[in-house]
Amino acid sequence: MHIEHLTMRIITAVFLLLGILMAPLVSVASPALAKPVAETQNSPFDSRPISFAVVDEVSIAYQDMGPQDGEPILLVMGLGAQMLHWGDAFVQGLIDEGYRVIAFDNRDAGLSQKFYEGSEPSMIWTMLQYKFGWEINSDYSIADMANDAVGLLDHLQVEKAHIVGASMGGMIAQHAVLAHPERFYSLVSMMSTTGAPDLPEAEQDALQALFGAGLPENTREEVVYRGVHAVKVIGSKKYFDEAQARSLVERQINRGRYKAGKLRQMQAVFADGDRTERLKAVKVPTLVLHGAEDPLVPPAHGKATADAIPGAEYMEIADMGHNLEPEVARSLIAGMVPFLQQASPAGAGVVDAGEPMDTEEMQEVVEQ
Repeated sequence: MHIEHLTMRIITAVFLLLGILMAPLVSVASPALAKPVAETQNSPFDSRPISFAVVDEVSIAYQDMGPQDGEPILLVMGLGAQMLHWGDAFVQGLIDEGYRVIAFDNRDAGLSQKFYEGSEPSMIWTMLQYKFGWEINSDYSIADMANDAVGLLDHLQVEKAHIVGASMGGMIAQHAVLAHPERFYSLVSMMSTTGAPDLPEAEQDALQALFGAGLPENTREEVVYRGVHAVKVIGSKKYFDEAQARSLVERQINRGRYKAGKLRQMQAVFADGDRTERLKAVKVPTLVLHGAEDPLVPPAHGKATADAIPGAEYMEIADMGHNLEPEVARSLIAGMVPFLQQASPAGAGVVDAGEPMDTEEMQEVVEQ
């Protein structure tokens, strides 16, 4: 490694770590939030029971929603998030298009199995290891989490599905299609990355918000505020709605909040390293979706993902950050559905796809 490059990596790491470490010194009290709102009426997550599948001795909580004869879509959520984070608008939008939507909580999150006997990694130490290219030993890997996803399909006796992954879920989905291309019609990698170390880093405010740096968590209200604050910082500036954000955060807290699991997942992300070369072997049709205003995983990560995967389409969504507000969800579905229809097996698509659409045509649909 050239000395200039090493020096810049050290400087960047030091400034980033100083920002995170100093944040608690300027801790602020949680201001009053908007009054809680009732959970969304007729939520698709309330339409079906929560079930459990045991995959290689790991219990995975899932919900199987929408028409059972619809084409299956497997949704894989991101770091520390639960299946609820897909949001009612996104899930219901896919159901309205005729798809069978299968969502689940990743291991160490939500209602899925927790690895209580595992380590509780230091975020600071893990980031330093990643920065300097040192080996990271994680309790489990992104590949293990991809195996959970494929094992869930086995449990449901689903031979083939579309797979949609958001953020860390995109990384998991990438692994799944690499290991089992015969099981997937298509891949949608959303607000995710190749893991290449030379890509732009997260904005410091976004990283601090994600981990609640400087914000207390001694009471339920303080925990809720941390969650709402994170949504506000990393999500869409245009579409942020405090009452909606609070409702989602409270629903997730009610199901279970597990900080150590989030840290172990983060360690698995960093341990997975750079997938750029591996992604050249992806053989399924791929659409890469990314928010134009994503402060946590900047758009360059999405572009790099599309560049790495042969034939992948790239679509950037205006006014989208690193979250799925209802307005953003509608734009995503508008861009996804034509792609999913094209990737469907002949005669088995939800709707006749007609002539194939290129990326520019799909972008026009999103903007309408």
